[in-house]
Amino acid sequence: MRKVLAVLALSGILASCGTAQTNSTSETNSTNNKKMTNKEIVGTFLGAVAKQDAETMRKFANADYIQHNPFVPTGLEPFIGLLPVLKEHGTYAENVRMFQDGDFVFMHNIWHNAKPFGADEMVAFDIIRVDENGKVAEHWDAMTVLVKETASGRTQTDGPIEVQDLDKTEANKALAVSLIEDVLMGKDPSKIGDYISSEEYHQHNPQIKDGLTGIVEAVEYLTSQNNMFKYTKIHKVLGEGNFVLTVSEGEWNGGKKHVFYDLFRMKDGKIVEHWDVIQEIPTEGLAHNNGMFGF
Repeated sequence: MRKVLAVLALSGILASCGTAQTNSTSETNSTNNKKMTNKEIVGTFLGAVAKQDAETMRKFANADYIQHNPFVPTGLEPFIGLLPVLKEHGTYAENVRMFQDGDFVFMHNIWHNAKPFGADEMVAFDIIRVDENGKVAEHWDAMTVLVKETASGRTQTDGPIEVQDLDKTEANKALAVSLIEDVLMGKDPSKIGDYISSEEYHQHNPQIKDGLTGIVEAVEYLTSQNNMFKYTKIHKVLGEGNFVLTVSEGEWNGGKKHVFYDLFRMKDGKIVEHWDVIQEIPTEGLAHNNGMFGF
């Protein structure tokens, strides 16, 4: 039950909390929404969720939104009944970064007072798709426990947030894909220096040190433990300027299926910073068959 409550809490960023409105009202809301950027739509909706403002939530989300959090049923009613649980625990999300790529808004969040999640604080990546009517339509996420002491001395969320180099978005997305295919999928690991800066590489994975040497040490250790992770498929690549988020599928910890969310920051054609969230893909107690991918 605790796990269900946790993911239902997170699903709130996509849920609309109320009954259907009349067609005329819905059409008016859609018109107003389309005047806003997708970032503004999502930001407004998140604010309404935090305040449990049902009226505003109705205006900015579809009644039949599609949920990819594996424990949360698609639709609104299950979430509506659990809003008081979040209020009781004082659970809320702090947005650290928010980016936009077409219909998709992707975010880096910290969840506080997250006892329903099973930990006091959690780190998450969330992706929201906004439809052609300016309504929140679909949600994906992955989350992990926030770690206080890390190998690099950095936190899992600190670092730059400003978007730069908008004209290089597609090139940076291609750079991230090449890194994953060659290094993490094993196509040509020797090319790692072509993608990651040897002069500046800030690492936010709590178990890995800064720099290329930190990556090498981590790989050597995991390999010695016969526990090296393996990426098998890239499902989505989203970017805005110098930031790129990849969503990949792979195996880790005895061949168990995992989802890997990797956020990269690029500078002068090289990757100079990395944040991630790794979550095991559940196989039991699923609320739907949408899966954690399905982009």
